[in-house]
Amino acid sequence: MQLLNFLTPKIGSRKKKTRLGRGQGSGKGGTCGRGHKGAKSRSGYSKKSGFEGGQMPLQRRIPKFGFINIFKKKYSIISLDTLQDWINKGKISDKKVINKQVLLDTNLVKKKKDLIKILSGRKKLQFSLKIEANKFSKKAVISIKEAGGETLCL
Repeated sequence: MQLLNFLTPKIGSRKKKTRLGRGQGSGKGGTCGRGHKGAKSRSGYSKKSGFEGGQMPLQRRIPKFGFINIFKKKYSIISLDTLQDWINKGKISDKKVINKQVLLDTNLVKKKKDLIKILSGRKKLQFSLKIEANKFSKKAVISIKEAGGETLCL
């Protein structure tokens, strides 16, 4: 049994770091393995990302186009057909309010942050539902109200 005081690393598992610039006899003296002259031999050198050795880099050869709107809102889209099917299968209760938490529990919405938009489906809605969402299409609002339901905007 070994005591903690006498524990040592396995032989060969620990290797000393090569000391650079300590004379010709060390094998890494003089230029310290960096070769002669040039940017890479200097201290503080770091290659810029996308640098291609002076050749015109790819991101400058390809023309600019397009635009990314950083303020765009991402909606999780759910159709009334899907809700109808899930109620028919018994995965969602038609008695309680269908809100974000219910949709998260049934995996119709993946993230808690997602905004929800309800779209009308091809079929008629058979149940009077109370639905909570961020947005509704005009047709969805009409078909929900025709079925005797209610729309609640978040």
